[in-house]
Amino acid sequence: MVKKRVSRVGSYAISSAIADPNCFSCSTFNILAPIYKRLIHEDHACRESEIRAYWLNRNEGILDLLLCEKSSIICLQEFWVGNEELVNMYDTRLGDAGYINFKLARTNNRGDGLLTAVHKDYFRVIDHREFLFNDFGDRVAQLLHVEVIAAFTGTQCRNSQEILIVNTHLLFPHDSSMCLERLRQVYKILQSVEAYQKENSLSPLPIILCGDWNGSKRGHVYKFLRSQGFVSSYDTAHQYTDADAHKWVSHRNHRGNICGVDFIWLLNPNKSRKVLKTSWRDAVFGLLKYHVRRARASLTEADDAFAFLKAEPEADYITYSGFCEALRKLNFIGHPYGLSKEETKELWVQADPDGNGVVDYKEFQQQRVWNPTSTRCEEEDEEEEEEEEEAVLGYSVKNAVLYPTEAEKGMWPDDYSLSDHARLTVAFSPVYTNITSS
Repeated sequence: MVKKRVSRVGSYAISSAIADPNCFSCSTFNILAPIYKRLIHEDHACRESEIRAYWLNRNEGILDLLLCEKSSIICLQEFWVGNEELVNMYDTRLGDAGYINFKLARTNNRGDGLLTAVHKDYFRVIDHREFLFNDFGDRVAQLLHVEVIAAFTGTQCRNSQEILIVNTHLLFPHDSSMCLERLRQVYKILQSVEAYQKENSLSPLPIILCGDWNGSKRGHVYKFLRSQGFVSSYDTAHQYTDADAHKWVSHRNHRGNICGVDFIWLLNPNKSRKVLKTSWRDAVFGLLKYHVRRARASLTEADDAFAFLKAEPEADYITYSGFCEALRKLNFIGHPYGLSKEETKELWVQADPDGNGVVDYKEFQQQRVWNPTSTRCEEEDEEEEEEEEEAVLGYSVKNAVLYPTEAEKGMWPDDYSLSDHARLTVAFSPVYTNITSS
């Protein structure tokens, strides 16, 4: 018989942070689907899904941990949607504890998916949407539009009690060519959230993005979300800067590397944001610059990038065909998960704003995509109009903890067996902020 075990559940620093009835908490946890967990059993390699006692015991332990934590929102990734017994176990135990559950399988019967649960004492679900990326990684995302059930409503606040919650699991970067697709997945999520708000004529709402992002603070996905005004809740709680990426981890991957990849992102309604398409293009150009730098080991100045992008070595300008050839060399186009013709053309239009079909060296040096400080963002160039301030309800990060606690010190304990990911829990408290409206 397998011994039931939950590693060092103990007491949590988060519990004091959510003692205030106006606060709520959110947990994100990749629970490692049994179909992916590798084992050595009776001297042969197998998957945990083949041994019922093992996966049942581990998932009972995961549920013990979650129910002990009592988060208002639970976002799980690698949830084994393909096993009816496991699904029923989560539905029963979470349901009995007062949660409303939403499940979404990855496309093409991959076997795993997402589970998002919200506690009915904290939220009323207004709507939920399923986003299917239909990409080669079969990734998906869930959106829940909820109303907070609490006593902190204010008459000056419009839609003050509503929040958008997103749960997702991005593609793993098996090699550098996957980076572009991961950026596109985030872009699709933000496009879908933006479209949902427009379709429903919603005023700006707080947005919480949860999940396994399969990338650290050093990556382009992190920078892309930051450009859209999102903040990493864990880093905010601990006052970590971008230089502190090594101070915490949340995953030990199949290569044995430990890194911080699980995030709960927060966007408040008053946060200024770039135009989404502009952020996407800038992110792709940032990725392009990174790969050009890797392709040319001597790259230190923009003129090296200029030389790489020219169609002919002796030319003193970049053409569209030369630009496309450079993208092909870097695996940005020419395969199923590369840039489409439309996306490639949109990037070229941004690189060649005067539309004359060529970019000379002077023009190249002045481009914001290669020199971000050279010009203002397009949304800053719009004519200013008379504005007035309106009080809206946002959220501040009150506390954030990782379990197991060693992960907060950048270490991974050998005796932790619930998953290959840590569970991240964040406590949020309401705060009034001002938003300008013309």
